[in-house]
Amino acid sequence: MSDADKYWYNLKTGEVQQGFEAPSVDRAGPFDTAEEAARAPEIMRERSRAWAAEDAAEDD
Repeated sequence: MSDADKYWYNLKTGEVQQGFEAPSVDRAGPFDTAEEAARAPEIMRERSRAWAAEDAAEDD
């Protein structure tokens, strides 16, 4: 499956879209399923917390 066929979370509208409907600056993804794309904000928060924890551990 190419990225054009995958699901994306539109950061501007909060909608899940399939393919390249929105400009790249407004998209998060790609995701394999619409359900996963709908969880994009939660996934991004989880990843940000993990990266922050890794950075903090490296600074110690």
